[in-house]
Amino acid sequence: MEAPTFVLLHGAWHGGWVWERVAPLLAAAGHPVHAPTLTGVSDRAHELHRAVGLDTHADDVVTLLDALDLTDVVLVGHSYAGQVVTAVADRRPERLRARVHLDAFVGCDGEAAIDLLPPTVAGHYRESVAGPGDGWLIPVRSLQVLGVTDAADLDWLTPRLTPQPWRTYTDPLALTGAHQEVPAVFVECTDWMRVFRPHAERAAAAGWPVREVHTGHEAMVTAPEDLAAVLLEIARQTHERPPRSTTAAPTS
Repeated sequence: MEAPTFVLLHGAWHGGWVWERVAPLLAAAGHPVHAPTLTGVSDRAHELHRAVGLDTHADDVVTLLDALDLTDVVLVGHSYAGQVVTAVADRRPERLRARVHLDAFVGCDGEAAIDLLPPTVAGHYRESVAGPGDGWLIPVRSLQVLGVTDAADLDWLTPRLTPQPWRTYTDPLALTGAHQEVPAVFVECTDWMRVFRPHAERAAAAGWPVREVHTGHEAMVTAPEDLAAVLLEIARQTHERPPRSTTAAPTS
C-alpha cells in the first residue's frame, strides 16, 4: 500500500513556502507532499483582485487534486484554511483519506470565517479592513501575537506576508454534507491565546480526535518536528478509504 499524499494549506497572509520545515520530514517518511500557495497572497500576490474569496481558494485545491489525480490525500489546513479544507472535502470527498484542521476554523454550512472568530478579534479585523485595508483587504497581523518570538523566524516570515482578501473571511460555506464522509482530526496549538479553542471543542463534540502541539499558532514554523510527528501519526491511524468514483457529484 502506497503512503498517503499530504496536501498542506497555509493560513491567511502566508504562502505554501511556510511548510518548508515540515514538508521534508513528511517526504522523508515516504509521503508525497504538495504545499500550494492560494490565489492572491504571498508569492501569488500578483493575482490578487477584489473577487478573490473562499470559493477561489477551494477551486485552487480542487483543481490541484483533479489535475494531478490525487487520491488517498491527507488534507491539512492551518487557521483560515480550515474553511478551505471543509469546502474541498465537501466537493471531493472521494479523493481524501482524512482532513486535519490545524488550529483552524471548523465551519458549518452558512458560516463565514469572520463569524467564527471571537467578537473582539473579529472587531479588530473589521476595523483594520475599513482603515488600512481599503475596505477589501485584511492587513497582516502581528506575528508576536500569534506566538512567533524568535528573531530569525520573524525575519524569515515578515517579508513574505501580504494582505488577505476580505472576501475569504466573509464568504460563507455552502455545503452539501458530503464533507462529513471524510474522517477529521483537530490539532490545537496550545501555547498562545488559544483563539481556536472553541473550534477544538466543536470538533471534540462532533467526535473528532483532538491532538495538541505545545507551541504557538504558527506550529509549522516554531515546532516543525512535533507537528510532523503528529501528522505522520494521523496518516498511520486513518485507514485507507474504500475506492470510489472520482467523478464529482452534482451540486444542484
